[in-house]
Amino acid sequence: MIPELPETPNAGVETCQPVKAAMARRSPKLASNPESGSSSLRFPQSGPARYARAVQPIDKANALIEALPYLQAFRGKTFLIKMGGAAMEDPDLVARVMRDIVFLEVAGIKPIIVHGGGKAISAAMAEAGLKAEFVGGLRVTTDKAIDIVARVLSQEINPGLVRMIRDFGGKATGIPGNEVFIGEKTSGTDAAGKPVDIGRVGEVVACQLARLDAAHQAGIVPVISPLAAELATGRPLNINADLAAAALAKELRVAKLVYLSDVPGLLSDPRDPATLIQSVNRKEADALISDGTISGGMIPKIRSAVDALNAGVRKVHFIDGRMPHALLLEIFTECGIGTEVVR
Repeated sequence: MIPELPETPNAGVETCQPVKAAMARRSPKLASNPESGSSSLRFPQSGPARYARAVQPIDKANALIEALPYLQAFRGKTFLIKMGGAAMEDPDLVARVMRDIVFLEVAGIKPIIVHGGGKAISAAMAEAGLKAEFVGGLRVTTDKAIDIVARVLSQEINPGLVRMIRDFGGKATGIPGNEVFIGEKTSGTDAAGKPVDIGRVGEVVACQLARLDAAHQAGIVPVISPLAAELATGRPLNINADLAAAALAKELRVAKLVYLSDVPGLLSDPRDPATLIQSVNRKEADALISDGTISGGMIPKIRSAVDALNAGVRKVHFIDGRMPHALLLEIFTECGIGTEVVR
């Protein structure tokens, strides 16, 4: 059943109005050439946000015309969308994203979803009397815990996303990640930099694309959980969803890799959303890591993004999945709402 979707708080305002009030309009992303791959570091321009006003019929037409060059450029292209963080925890937000993905499908774009499920896994482990432990951002996954991880990801979260897409009139199929990803066990690193055994946690070493190809040929959206089949044994491994998404994006050389999470994008000051860095290239991203602007959990995300770009992915986007229609606003408007990482 489709969750009831209240009117968005941004209904009745201009196309780019959902950008937070502290942010000004992003510099145009070259509507005549949406695939432009160059960048110089861009921050929001100073100045007040535009005033909201009642939407007139011509505004709706203008919004469609603004989207036209992007629709033309991206028709037939593959987008890989990674969902995680708070964007996975509010049923209304999840439903909005699934509806937006149906829009992409109808527009002729080929979406693929790789999803996380960290808090749901932690809750299920707690019910089973297991404590959630993390080393270097990776979940310690014992033999008992991997069964819980696989059940929550592939039998609970994944089918729920598929049902939502179908309820909105789209076509989707759930694919357990261990039917797509081949992995090998990896170790964690403690605070002293020493390797630590973290159990059945792995990294992707190869991808099997047969089911993905079949789904896309049939016009169906694949929804994939972040699990892998261990190369040596075939047993399941828990894979960080960000890294699983990046590995698949590299294999497919997708047009866009989009990370939907609970942060606005890259911030020059993590405490101030108004310091959003709206566009950065690979060299600039490395410099931001070196000078400490990018730190903590964002470092592996950015490094995986740069790795994906090096492998042929056209653009990587980091956007706040809590914002209604963030996916459509980032892709189909000149202003965008997150951070794009380009070559």
